[in-house]
This record gives sequence, structure tokens and C-alpha cells, in this order.
Amino acid sequence: MTILTRRDFMAGAGAALAASPMAFPGRASAADARELKISHQFPGGTATEGDFRDRLCQKFAGRVAERTNNMLKCTIYPGSSLMKTNAQFSALRKGALDMSLVPLNYAGGEVAETNVGLIPGLVTNYEQGMSWKSKPVGKYLSDVLADKGVLFVSWIWQAGGIASRGKPIVDPDDAKGLKVRGGSREMDLVLKQAGATVVTIPSNEIYADMQTGVLDAAMTSSTSLISFRLEEIAKGLGSGRNAAYWFMLEPLLMSKSVFDGLPKDMQDVIMSVGAEMEAFGVQNAKADDQEVGNVYKKAGADVVELTQANVAKWQAIAKDTAWKDFSARSESCAKLIQLAEQTL
Repeated sequence: MTILTRRDFMAGAGAALAASPMAFPGRASAADARELKISHQFPGGTATEGDFRDRLCQKFAGRVAERTNNMLKCTIYPGSSLMKTNAQFSALRKGALDMSLVPLNYAGGEVAETNVGLIPGLVTNYEQGMSWKSKPVGKYLSDVLADKGVLFVSWIWQAGGIASRGKPIVDPDDAKGLKVRGGSREMDLVLKQAGATVVTIPSNEIYADMQTGVLDAAMTSSTSLISFRLEEIAKGLGSGRNAAYWFMLEPLLMSKSVFDGLPKDMQDVIMSVGAEMEAFGVQNAKADDQEVGNVYKKAGADVVELTQANVAKWQAIAKDTAWKDFSARSESCAKLIQLAEQTL
């Protein structure tokens, strides 16, 4: 049996070999085949239309099947159809779920270090965020997750904005007196300092709560601002198209126990294809940053694009609140902040 290494996949010749059915000549029986279940909270779509996070999972599944001669297949469960959103990370740790594409900070109540994936002002552009993977901050975070039983397969960062039932929220003063969904403990601290009341819910529950008035405004990624159709109820949008004060790490993750139980050749395919998906993620996240303003303008919302001056105001509050709070939680959290600051 030919054993394919990560180097084989990264090289052009290796990638061609990996795509060939002969890459898995020794796995010809149904008993050798494996299936992975991928769960996420986002709307399902087709291979070419819909939320790019679902499409990324579909592309991942297609390439994995192709390169393993269908010996490793992935079944995707969109819209939290397999399990509830907030249960996914814990299920990964226990080996009860194979894979998930999920905002990393959703695990913050269970593993405090994961909140580094949504700390305002800590990541200010896609290039910086994607550099984490190969820099000390990313390696340290990967080690923390691996110790908890979870592995990074694809690093995915997204910028975002804030949809509101009233005027666009651009500066911190605009949030005063409003009920706002921030999305993480650290974002909530910033909002509280700005005078807002925070509401904690997953992004797939924003629509209903804004519709009923439980929420006045909600921060989420540009993709979610589109996919969850918030333009139907929003009157204002603070867009992160040109500048954003928060970026969210929303990776494709895998249970370490499930990964460790696979043959080495299948492990290598998973990690190789996962790395390939990262360029697709960046490209489509940026495209949605551009598109979200068009969607909301067409619906009649008042769209304001943030400037670096707006971002600086939010970042100043974040440094005095979220950054300090996160650093004080543990030695490992303090180290993550220190290493992340080295990438600014």
C-alpha cells in the first residue's frame, strides 16, 4: 500500500497522485470505507450557491472522497440539523461528533482560550488573521485545542458588521441604551462599556429575536448578515467592508479521537484538503464583505461603512476591557494575547 505524506500532497505531483483512485489500492472493500459527519449551523445550499461555509464543507467532502477513491466520505448536516449549535464543540471533544465548522468562541464557556477567536481589535485584517496558523500564536492555540481533544483542519477568518433595527451603529456611542448581541464574552465587555445591554445567543437565533424586539442590533459576520436574511428586519447596517474592529475565527474542526482512529493516509488527505480550503474561505469571506452592503441597500437599509477612525475608537475600549479581562483569566490566556499582539 502506498502511504502518502503531507509533502506529497503539497507538491503538484503528489496532488495528482492523491486524486487518483490508485492512491488507495489496498482499500477495495466496503469494510475499509469510513464516513465522517460534518455539522454546522448555517443554511444549506448547493455546490455553487448559498452560504460559502456550507459550500466549503461540500468542496472539502468532494475532494476527500475523490482522493481516497470514495473510501472516506463526509456527510454534511447544515442548519444545526444533527445537533444544536452550542453542543458541537463538546461533542467534538468527546468523539461524539466527527467534524464541525463553528465559531471558535462558542466554546468559550468550556475552554476559555477559544475566546481569543473573537476579541475586538486583536485581528484587523485577513492577512494578519491567516498568519496566525504559522506563527507562535496559532501553534500555541492549536496545542491548547489538541490537549482538549480538538484539531484545526481549516483556518477560516471572517470580518463582520452590525445590523440594527434603527440607525447604523458605527461608533461606540451609537450602541448606548440598546440591546445588542455581541457574540463573545469579550465583545460583550466592549458593548457594556459603550452603554449597551448585551444579549447572548447563537447567530442562527438573531432573526427571531430582532423581529420580536428582544434585540435592537446584532454583530455577526458579513456572511451571516446575508445568510440569515437580517436585511428583512434591519433598518441600518454598520459595514466592515473597508475597515472592521473585529474578525472572527470560524474554523473547520475535527475530533482528535476520531482523527487518531483513522489510517495515516486518510489523515493526510484530511489535512491536505483542509489547508486547500483556506484560500476559498478568504476569497469568499472578502466577497461577502463587499456584497453585504449591496444586499442591505437593496432592501432599503441605511448602510454606513466603517473607517479606521471608527475602528480605533472600538479598539481603544477593547484594550482596556476585553484584552485585560482575557489576559487575567489564566496564564495561557495571557500568553495568547501576548503572542497575538506580536502579529499586529
